[in-house]
Amino acid sequence: MTKAELVNYIAKDCKLPKATAEKVLNSTINNVAKCLRKKDKITLTGFGTFYCAKRKARKGRNPQTGAEINIKAATVPRFKPGKQLKDWVA
Repeated sequence: MTKAELVNYIAKDCKLPKATAEKVLNSTINNVAKCLRKKDKITLTGFGTFYCAKRKARKGRNPQTGAEINIKAATVPRFKPGKQLKDWVA
């Protein structure tokens, strides 16, 4: 599903104009990103939790040359699905 398709579903379900639905979706995405930038955790009960995790530095390989490279440590976004979301998918 694309962002445009999701906007259409939101607009239809909430009986909103598409422009308003797109603003709501953009605001939600931007606020989740802001929270993650601050290393905050966002929990949407039943849906899941967005959080930041630290990834350790590690060795890797360049797929073209096979040469070993060092990959720096990084903070990456993660998502842990909630029980209700797992049940919906199963």
